[in-house]
Amino acid sequence: MANNKSLAAVQKELGDCTRCKLSEGRKTIVFGSGNPNADLVFVGEGPGADEDEQGLPFVGRAGKKLTEIIEKGMGLSREKDTYICNIVKCRPPGNRDPEPDEIAACNPFLIQQLKAIKPKVIVALGKPASSTLLGRPVPITKERGTWHEYAGIKLMLTLHPSYLIRFYTLENRKAVHEDMKKVLRELKK
Repeated sequence: MANNKSLAAVQKELGDCTRCKLSEGRKTIVFGSGNPNADLVFVGEGPGADEDEQGLPFVGRAGKKLTEIIEKGMGLSREKDTYICNIVKCRPPGNRDPEPDEIAACNPFLIQQLKAIKPKVIVALGKPASSTLLGRPVPITKERGTWHEYAGIKLMLTLHPSYLIRFYTLENRKAVHEDMKKVLRELKK
């Protein structure tokens, strides 16, 4: 339960955030959801319209795809076995990528979330999340499927579920499936 309190403390510190311009257009801060003691954390880029409406990450089309990957592909429970959050907690207008100043404003909270949860594995979903966690530009289609480290935690880079929806090819589906098999092997160690 210590992790739960710690995560709650991070959320309380975030408060009704106005640290960047994203706060001006949002309806809801989308902090994160799932098991606060999870061994596996998925980090995306930012909330979309559905997430902004409901206050939960990955509830739109990309969320359905992520749930399918977790539950059908990995055999895990989204709610019980994972925690899901984003690099920014407010919706970027028009679902654009978060800008550097917006990421910088939210990054201390992401860092604290990950410290509170203490997962065994983090999966970065897409280029913005991968680049933020590694602190450098990441060509995601070249580096997906590779292991890295984030604050002593194993970090897997993979394609964002929305990319899979837009580019629904056998090759992309197989790539993410292979990435998740690697994650499952690491979780079993």
